[in-house]
Amino acid sequence: MSNISNSSSPVSPALEFRNVSVAFDDKPALIDISFQLHKGEMIFMTGESGSGKSVLLRLAMGLLKPDSGQIFVGDREIETLDESELLAIRGGLMGMVFQENSLFTGLSVYENAAYRLEEHDWTKQDIQKAVTEVLDFVGLVGEEEKLPEHLSGGMKRRLEIARALVGWPSIMLFDEPTMSLDPIVALQVLDLIIRARDINKISSVYVTKKIYELPYLSNYVALQEEDRIVINEAPSDKLPMTRILVLEAGRMVFNGSLGDFQTSDLAAVRRLLTLDQDNHSADPYFPNPWDKSREPLERLL
Repeated sequence: MSNISNSSSPVSPALEFRNVSVAFDDKPALIDISFQLHKGEMIFMTGESGSGKSVLLRLAMGLLKPDSGQIFVGDREIETLDESELLAIRGGLMGMVFQENSLFTGLSVYENAAYRLEEHDWTKQDIQKAVTEVLDFVGLVGEEEKLPEHLSGGMKRRLEIARALVGWPSIMLFDEPTMSLDPIVALQVLDLIIRARDINKISSVYVTKKIYELPYLSNYVALQEEDRIVINEAPSDKLPMTRILVLEAGRMVFNGSLGDFQTSDLAAVRRLLTLDQDNHSADPYFPNPWDKSREPLERLL
């Protein structure tokens, strides 16, 4: 079974770019970009630095406006919406994990996670329920009163994911979420993203230059088994719906499956595939990396 989405689906895409271009100071950043993110699909957006990946995410959020073309969230063209309507979309339909640290340093773990919901006038009771649920999802229950300065780097990243996921938006945008994280913490983040995709049915655009992450995200799935969630390699007929898009100098030069990407002769793709020369086959994997009952890390390596 292919893990390419069926573009003939009659259901409106979760997100769509139609011939989108944008430039800054007359220098093109994106040129005639068109793609659809289907419901339940995960798109991997990759390319070398400066290719336009982060610009694309900010356009999707309505934080930037295109010079030409159209962007749709569901069946709504976001360029036609006023600021209050855009805020409603960002607060309800979309969440984003930024590349840089974006936590509020003066707010506690709970307050950071609750912030987006408070902005959109959720009731105190509903906020408490949603925040408790998402902090449990990212393994931060019991840390609610801590300030970000008292969290490890991995905990800060998990809190940023919690803040983006709170209320369970239908679309998630990830801008290099594992940048600067050590392999174990990066794996925790990947597992959270897989769980959000498969258990909570979230559509997502995942920007990364870490090409070795793509097989893991493409071939592993999260499953609910009684009272626990497990992440296992998917059988070939039950692969998650994924696709890889490659940007080069603002243009989309590849749109296809992981297999097609790995065997492509395109120069832009071959450069990306040779950026990482390490063998990651022996990287450790834990079904629940933050489980306090598991053996100390040094005994598992």
